[in-house]
Amino acid sequence: MVKDDKARWLWYSGDFEIRQGLLQNFSREERSYDWPAYWNIDDCHKNVKFKRYYNLESETSFRVFATGIGYAEVNGEKYSFENKIVCNSGENKIRIFVGNSESLPAIYIAGDVIKSDVGWLASNFVNEMPAGWSNLYLEKKKDPNKIYFDKEIVRAISISECEKGVLIDYGRAIFGTIDIKKLESTTPITICYGESEAEALDVEMCYYKEEQVVIDSIPRKRAFRYLFIPNINHTQIDIDAVHEFIPLKNQSSFHSDNELMNKIWDISVETFTLCSGLFFLDGIKRDRWIWSGDAYQSYFINQYLFFDEDINTRTMLALRGQNEIKQHMNTIVDYSILWIIAVENHYMMSGDIEFLKQIYPKMESMMSYLVAQTNQLGFIYGREKDWIFIDWSEMDKEGTLAAEQILLLKAYNAMIVCGSTLGENTEDYFKKYTLLKKNLVEYFWDEEKGAFIDSYESGKKHVTRHANIFAILFDFVDEVKAKQILNNVLLNDGITQITTPYFKFFEQDALCKMGQNDRVYKIICDYWGGMVRKNAVTFWEEYIPEETGNDIYEMYGDPFGKSLCHAWGASPIYLLGRYFAGIKPTSPGYTTFLIEPQLDCFTAIECTFPVKDGSVTIIKKNNCLTITTTKEGGTLKLSSQEINLEVNNQYRFELDNVLVRN
Repeated sequence: MVKDDKARWLWYSGDFEIRQGLLQNFSREERSYDWPAYWNIDDCHKNVKFKRYYNLESETSFRVFATGIGYAEVNGEKYSFENKIVCNSGENKIRIFVGNSESLPAIYIAGDVIKSDVGWLASNFVNEMPAGWSNLYLEKKKDPNKIYFDKEIVRAISISECEKGVLIDYGRAIFGTIDIKKLESTTPITICYGESEAEALDVEMCYYKEEQVVIDSIPRKRAFRYLFIPNINHTQIDIDAVHEFIPLKNQSSFHSDNELMNKIWDISVETFTLCSGLFFLDGIKRDRWIWSGDAYQSYFINQYLFFDEDINTRTMLALRGQNEIKQHMNTIVDYSILWIIAVENHYMMSGDIEFLKQIYPKMESMMSYLVAQTNQLGFIYGREKDWIFIDWSEMDKEGTLAAEQILLLKAYNAMIVCGSTLGENTEDYFKKYTLLKKNLVEYFWDEEKGAFIDSYESGKKHVTRHANIFAILFDFVDEVKAKQILNNVLLNDGITQITTPYFKFFEQDALCKMGQNDRVYKIICDYWGGMVRKNAVTFWEEYIPEETGNDIYEMYGDPFGKSLCHAWGASPIYLLGRYFAGIKPTSPGYTTFLIEPQLDCFTAIECTFPVKDGSVTIIKKNNCLTITTTKEGGTLKLSSQEINLEVNNQYRFELDNVLVRN
């Protein structure tokens, strides 16, 4: 973590994330046209005032650098940017005004005493709060209106001539550009990109195609594994792939006796790493947008892989936008609700009270927006043009939907937890929570079916998995109802199966919570293993085992509409860390945390997972279990034993009799 007294670029809190989120959501390209996101998108403030008071012991000087126009003011006297400004000893009131009609207004102050460190306030001339900043922009030479990617040159693993052209395979998914090292052609060429070989070879329907390419062309950033260049042979061309990324440190490791599971882990890590940069993206080829539902799952996966708090907060701030709300996130009601729930989850992970203070007013305004579309029973309905999504699945959406009510109930709970932490009055949220919980059971629980129905208004009493999964995940049913849901819904093949890795995340989460680790282990091997057996190098947006041939790439009526590198496909990382290794925080920021391994599916396993400011390592070999943690506050629960763990002390257990041998 950077020291607070180091200079860095400053801006109005949240504006960097909002600005870059806008640019990210404008980056989608499809078949030679650009496709900006189809929802309301905020931009950063264009006029910002920075302020700080100093009581100086002696004379000092500083210079102000800015992205925009404006001036610095010391005790009422104005100064130009970049010129040396001298401050006398004693009281000094410094204000800096920056306007930028085109991009993010920001400042960098260079000086020995007066500098742009933590402690400055920023105002949009309506509200004033601590200035925003990022660990990515600690140097004056790094313009916060630009993204600085690391680059990796990737050489082709194979070049073959086919279909009257050259097919290049880089062996892995690339998110970046190309560097044409050699091009011997008398006429410009066409380059077709593909996540799959089939896509690259389809000159008409590949998502990305570049025409009129010459050797000094500057291609756009795209996602691909393959390139196909028609009407040329392999001796005429040499192209490197240039993979671009923002470094994120992998703090986990996993290796077991199951080679398929090891492969699933490795591909999950590759998939999630590719979809994680400045923000969590849904996927790297098709959308490249910031979706709140995708991000919600990414926060959990991040917790067990990178444990990077900054990418969480950047994504949350970009999604939320400015305080005034004109539309639900991504137009989806459940995505707005998931955003609120995610803030509580992030606080539990990080213990970051300062971020909670910053974001809580936006939680309140979002909750007010949601409450405004509830009825006298407390049920939330979609407004005109709202999208009630939940999942790509057949469900009864006539009237109000059970799954939506359970999400709203959890959001009330999140407001109570976060508000109480900050000393806010949460009585109204508690009243709404109580009313909604009562009516949820009264109107949506069907005793005969032993499950929640989708909609009570239609009279169809249709049951799908979604509401029932959420009810278990968020602890809104007692043990009796939870067992009914397990038997009548989750283990019932007569209930429509879930086909998207998106909701597979929630389903496997609920199954593990109900003690079904053996079943989840098999599902991971079958479902994600099915993609491995189809030679996936990253995990897909959707997998239907029965599909064959090029049908596996089709989605949304498009022959190559399916994303083959989708963040939610990496959920085995979370499942293995949370339920098989059994690691979870029991107080914010892992001040206390639980380790409850469930490793019967593995004969041998060695894994490490991060916790806040530390890690947990678990080794199982020859019926011996070894646990080590580098963080205080851990409790190991094994069978009937609970042991408070000491830092860096190796705990060994014979699993037959669970005897401790320190």
